[in-house]
Amino acid sequence: MLLQQLINGIALGSTYALIALGYTMVYGIIALINFAHGEIFMAGAFVGLLMVAVFKMNIFVAMILAMATCMVMGVVIELIAYRPLRKSSRLSALISAIGVSIFLSTLALMIFGADAKGFPDTAFPVRQVKVLGAEISTLQLLIIGVSALLMLGLEFIVQKTKIGKAMRATSEDYNTAALMGINVNRVISFTFALGSSLAAAGGVLVGLLFNAVSFNMGLMAGLKAFSAAVLGGIGSIPGAMLGGLLLGVAEVMGVAAGYSSYRDAIAFAILVLVLLVKPTGLLGQKIQKKV
Repeated sequence: MLLQQLINGIALGSTYALIALGYTMVYGIIALINFAHGEIFMAGAFVGLLMVAVFKMNIFVAMILAMATCMVMGVVIELIAYRPLRKSSRLSALISAIGVSIFLSTLALMIFGADAKGFPDTAFPVRQVKVLGAEISTLQLLIIGVSALLMLGLEFIVQKTKIGKAMRATSEDYNTAALMGINVNRVISFTFALGSSLAAAGGVLVGLLFNAVSFNMGLMAGLKAFSAAVLGGIGSIPGAMLGGLLLGVAEVMGVAAGYSSYRDAIAFAILVLVLLVKPTGLLGQKIQKKV
């Protein structure tokens, strides 16, 4: 029973981690909380659903197209809504992010309606397999496997590539990075694209997991993912991964213990408790103010 719930929690937490990575990367680069990120997650789920239900595509091809679409969305949002306000107050950028969030969710409501849509049964045939006495679905294995692969890919990009080195330099001090010849605007756009693609993958996986895609699905998922990013240490990529997994496991364990009515509150209660003890999060470090 414990192993069963642990697997359930890891599968759910993996999706939180994918979304949280976008929050933490953007904050690490330009110290902005991108509150439209949850709507990028929602858009990815709808694109994946359209590709599968209307164009009869394979779920993996649909996920790749959803990621590509949301990469473009992330870059456009950064270019239109955030870049002109980069030298303005933090409040201006925050209001702009909230405005983009409301615009995207309202647009999805107008296009797709208020009713939740489900993936076709043929999108990914689900079977149950037994592992050490626990029943694990092939869908959970897919979610954990895809999430792990994407997280490893992100870690490789950040640590081993030229653009990853530029991202780390910009995160330290983007004014100095610009003086050293780094194209800061390109780095920030790439960061938004990368985070948006991970959120899109998370959207498709969540849509499959709960078989429901709706215009407001990004609200609570985004808040929980933001909590995961803060819990792990905002600005820390390993912290976002750890925070997402911890919240997913804690939420599932709380439901299993009979507190299903409080499943959303559990994540935020854990966040508050951890921040009371360690204000920077589990793996976070004090971030110097960028000027």
